[in-house]
Amino acid sequence: MEKMIKVEYKNGLMKEYPEDTTLLEVASSFQNDFSYPILVAKVNNVIEELSYKLTKKCQIDFYDRSSTYGHTVYSHGVHFLMIVAIKKILGNDAEVVIQHSIDKGVYCEILNKEINKEIIKQIENKMYEIVKNDYNFIKLSVSRKDAMQFFRKKKQFDKVEVFKYISNTYINLYRLDEYYDYFFSEMPYSTKVLDDFKLTYIKDNGFVLSYPSINNPRYTEDYSHHKMLFDAFLDYTNMGKTINVSNVADLNKIVSQGKYNDIIQLAEANYNTQLAKVADMIYKKRDKIKIVLLAGPTSSGKTTTARKLEVYLKTRGFKTHSISTDDYFYNRKDTPRKVTGEYDFESLRAVDTDLFNKQLLKLLEGERVLLPEYNFVLGEREYNGRYLQLGDNDIIIIEGLHALNPDLTVAINEENKFKIYISPLTQLNIDNHNRIHTSDTRRLRRIIRDNKYRGYDAAQTLKNWKHILEGEEEYVFPYQNDADVIINSALIYELGVLKTYAEPLLFSVNEDDEVYPEAIRLINFLRNFLPIPSDDVPQASVLREFIGGSCFH
Repeated sequence: MEKMIKVEYKNGLMKEYPEDTTLLEVASSFQNDFSYPILVAKVNNVIEELSYKLTKKCQIDFYDRSSTYGHTVYSHGVHFLMIVAIKKILGNDAEVVIQHSIDKGVYCEILNKEINKEIIKQIENKMYEIVKNDYNFIKLSVSRKDAMQFFRKKKQFDKVEVFKYISNTYINLYRLDEYYDYFFSEMPYSTKVLDDFKLTYIKDNGFVLSYPSINNPRYTEDYSHHKMLFDAFLDYTNMGKTINVSNVADLNKIVSQGKYNDIIQLAEANYNTQLAKVADMIYKKRDKIKIVLLAGPTSSGKTTTARKLEVYLKTRGFKTHSISTDDYFYNRKDTPRKVTGEYDFESLRAVDTDLFNKQLLKLLEGERVLLPEYNFVLGEREYNGRYLQLGDNDIIIIEGLHALNPDLTVAINEENKFKIYISPLTQLNIDNHNRIHTSDTRRLRRIIRDNKYRGYDAAQTLKNWKHILEGEEEYVFPYQNDADVIINSALIYELGVLKTYAEPLLFSVNEDDEVYPEAIRLINFLRNFLPIPSDDVPQASVLREFIGGSCFH
């Protein structure tokens, strides 16, 4: 008699399926509940591909590209699809490097072939042809030694070097048509679900692969070029090439030789050079600029950057003053609420912008102003005798979530403002086809800081991350293009340091917690890095804002 497996769906619905039924077959019963093709599942709180076979009673959730899990699978599937299409058009020796995220897609370069708009269009057409032909993604588990030997023969030495520092006995490879590759993610079951993407030629050997985002999963938006952001990534890439650290394997090699202190000092010098250049830019316009506005997503290092910038400005003769928008919060009873009834402290509506602008105007006119201080215990603004009056060489630094929103300083002339956008724009990748997400660097920073300074465990931070990203999408990212300059706070060595702090915290997440799969993903991600002791990290480093020991606290 055929053995039947009981399956509980997330809404409590119970069904039975024959043993060894695949998740793909189960998903067909629930596809009508989703707007887009189901891409991946969670089985007993573990992420599984749709090729997974049922062997015991389980609880299942499914995900399409409108979810975090589904979007990750969709994006990696499109990456592999693109790589195969490039080899079919340009030859098996063509090598593409997926460099970094940019405007709801990824920037890529083809290393050893000349390309132009016409070739990029041919590659895109070939991708859609492969989608139409409905190829399956096949997972294979091979020994690490065999994988190294295979990629050595293919002259894909970036993967060979990465595998040197992975302790796993076996490694998962994927096959699409006749092509094999290694990806640090689950894959979709078939190319037919990858039905929407665009390729946009940029210049030289570079182009952008775009696809639907979580915020707009319906279709792929046209690529919009953000030159300052693009150039910030490019500067980071060039810095890595200069010090011979283009991927994780390069970094691990240096760490294994005990020479990581040189990389730490070079990375810190690069960050400090950015601040020195910004201070010079402000100094050149010292007759006009009176307010410096600094904004960026969470865990970008805004606090340390603001404090260090003050030091650089003081060396150029400025007297600096910090004003926090938090001190201009409305009294608790007047704070706007979300639809859930909770106070909406992240919205600009929580800030008394009228008072803020009136006081800024008075300060710019040379008046002496009594500044408020917000008492978070009482939920009220207080006036405790903090007066401020600006002199000729005085300058105000305003750092916060809404600093670049023009509505925050609507009454101030643009010529009096200098706007800075800051983010850790990570460009150190695992290998040519597996990039490191900027959001992962920020997430790890936040997990460590929340635990150290706020008493939160990793699970609490991971649960809150979705709301953090939603706030950034609404309040931060729309204004990044309005900045006068972008500061990249990513440090090329930092993930080796963050590993030593974050791993124990991630292991504390319970197996039945809803964020357990995300904790496991980050643990597996960190396994690519050799640990770097924090002893040599300078006290003035932006990294100290998260791991502790900063001279600015």
